[in-house]
Amino acid sequence: MNFLFVHQNFPGQYLHIIRDLLADNETRPGTHEIVFMSEPNQNMMRGVRKVTYARPPAISPNVSLDAREFEMAARRANAAYQGALQIKALGYRPDIIIGHHGWGEMLNLCDVFPGVPILGYFEFYYRILGTDVNFDPEFPMPLERYGTVRAKNTINLLALDLEQYGQTPTQWQLKTYPSWAQSRIKVLEEGVDLELCQPDPTLARQNLTVGPLSVGPKQKLITYVARNLEPYRGFHTFMRALPRLLAERPDAVVSVVGGDEVSYGAPPPQGGTWRQAMMAEVGERIDLKRVHFMGKLPYRDHLTLLKRSDAHVYLSFPFVASWSLREALACGCVVVGSDTETVTEFVQDGVTGIVTPTLDHEALTDNVLRALSDKTLAARVRKGARDYAVRRLGMRAYLNRYRAYIEEITGQTLVPPEPPAPTTPKRTRRKNLRA
Repeated sequence: MNFLFVHQNFPGQYLHIIRDLLADNETRPGTHEIVFMSEPNQNMMRGVRKVTYARPPAISPNVSLDAREFEMAARRANAAYQGALQIKALGYRPDIIIGHHGWGEMLNLCDVFPGVPILGYFEFYYRILGTDVNFDPEFPMPLERYGTVRAKNTINLLALDLEQYGQTPTQWQLKTYPSWAQSRIKVLEEGVDLELCQPDPTLARQNLTVGPLSVGPKQKLITYVARNLEPYRGFHTFMRALPRLLAERPDAVVSVVGGDEVSYGAPPPQGGTWRQAMMAEVGERIDLKRVHFMGKLPYRDHLTLLKRSDAHVYLSFPFVASWSLREALACGCVVVGSDTETVTEFVQDGVTGIVTPTLDHEALTDNVLRALSDKTLAARVRKGARDYAVRRLGMRAYLNRYRAYIEEITGQTLVPPEPPAPTTPKRTRRKNLRA
């Protein structure tokens, strides 16, 4: 089968499905041809033909704030359109186009490859009520910004108007879309590698060092992970919980993994990073010999910390769930997670984790202390988290669901059956006849 994948940052979230398709080629050479269109970056995958399109220039500040995101999307759509024309000129025609709708690249590909089905990733539909906007009263959104939020759905709506196929990873993300659109989007629950992400009880019985952090068998490790340290992932709540946590558990060591950029929401109004803002607020009350800001870690170091964790804090506004939550559950962490549906779709209180109010740092402190002291509860939710991951988050099951949906859309089997071996006609044995 011929594939065209599209994502502005190759390979995006398509790494696993592409690896799985490449595995088909190893057993049956030539089964799939894979082309990936992206903005330029250094990433490469053997067996994938990478085609880049020009990164659009910055938007003029004269463009209305409400229109800037769509302006950039329109430029990307045109750049990807030109890239697709080059692919077509080389004689390549995909059987399916798979990509992320968030940045606009796929909006005009139907004009280059008419009749080719498009499977688009629908990540989130922006709303004024019931999701991230004004969830935290500490960060109110001015009324005049509401139009900008609604305008962010322009790409979503144009993508839906293509009347093609959609996917999203959770039931909650599906529910953010209008009811009329939900039937066009299929939930494909994403998975993690259960072999890599699995509990390792031996780590708690040894001295462990990861970067600047050292933790011994008699100490407790509290972990926090986010792509970037910011309020959307409850970083401010977590930081405010640290002074009492450290005071009541002198045996606790804290690992904080994440960068200092802004992925979601706004930067601090006073400037700088959210880490600087929170350190200015609580820094004098925390012991930096026990609290380690790890930055962005190599993946194996990240997993090692999860496997050693005694309490893993995962907080989120009502927004998209992180891969790290799935990984923490698979590693059998005691997850202390937000009471937002983003998290409770995965974390059931007392079964697969401990649910805590997202914005209440005192309640978070109480729940982390309970996770560290109640061995029966910790053992139960560790087992529950791993069992849930095995039932619902396995990578192989996710890839099988993905493959089945591709086959449903295209009407083709991903790996055609082996042709029957040629049969040799049976030779009839002649009897020797004697005269």
